[in-house]
Amino acid sequence: MNILITGIIALLSAFFLFAGSIKLLGWQKMIFEKQIEFFHSYGLNRQVMALVGVVELFGAITIWFQSSILGLLGAMALLGTSLGAIYFHLRFDTWKDGIPAMMTLILSGMAVFLGYVIF
Repeated sequence: MNILITGIIALLSAFFLFAGSIKLLGWQKMIFEKQIEFFHSYGLNRQVMALVGVVELFGAITIWFQSSILGLLGAMALLGTSLGAIYFHLRFDTWKDGIPAMMTLILSGMAVFLGYVIF
């Protein structure tokens, strides 16, 4: 079980560190521009995108503290952002655009469940 949860945490952390830092800092121009296009098409502005980036970074870092409430909160933050991404992709885009969010929803759901069991 430890290898499973560590693998899930590593994947989620790497993905959301990457995605959140781009949303917040815009360091990868091509991905940043695509992300800002998505947010604008949803009627959301740059400040909302930055807030989502902060939540993603919070979750990506705190998810490592699985033996505490902080780890559970981190996993729940990632679950929430994944749910939000799925909602907006299904409402405004195609379901194919939501596949990464569907995968992170499954993994963060497992992290919440396993974190709850451990905590």
